[in-house]
Amino acid sequence: MSIFTTQEQELIANAITEAEKATAGEIRIAVEKNCKGDAFERATKYFSELGMDKTSKHNGVLIYLAYEDHKFAIIGDSGINRLVPPDFWETTKVAMKAHFMAGNICDGLIAGIALAGEKLSLFFPYESGDVNELPNDVIFIDHQKQ
Repeated sequence: MSIFTTQEQELIANAITEAEKATAGEIRIAVEKNCKGDAFERATKYFSELGMDKTSKHNGVLIYLAYEDHKFAIIGDSGINRLVPPDFWETTKVAMKAHFMAGNICDGLIAGIALAGEKLSLFFPYESGDVNELPNDVIFIDHQKQ
């Protein structure tokens, strides 16, 4: 059974496209079934593996979700972390968690994407000629056809 329908995957990708219209930042979603250990550590591992640290301004954001274990994390690249306060992602996490607890995983991710875009636009506003450096599709880490 898939965690997201094809339509939900499109909604998530479209939310990333919309959020990135306001920022030069790059947002990605990585999903897997289970996460052994700490979600932030797992997200950090995938951040590098997915090339998120290769953006020109080091302003990539990864939202990681392990849906069966009810764990998630948000990780920003060094360019973001140099500029923002330590609790920068907390309001985004709170909004996402409210949706997740109500069983609305897709809506939670879309809310997180929208908030991430708004927050990133404060530090990395959209610039004319900005290039989308990373794909906007959902990454299924389990490598299962979703």
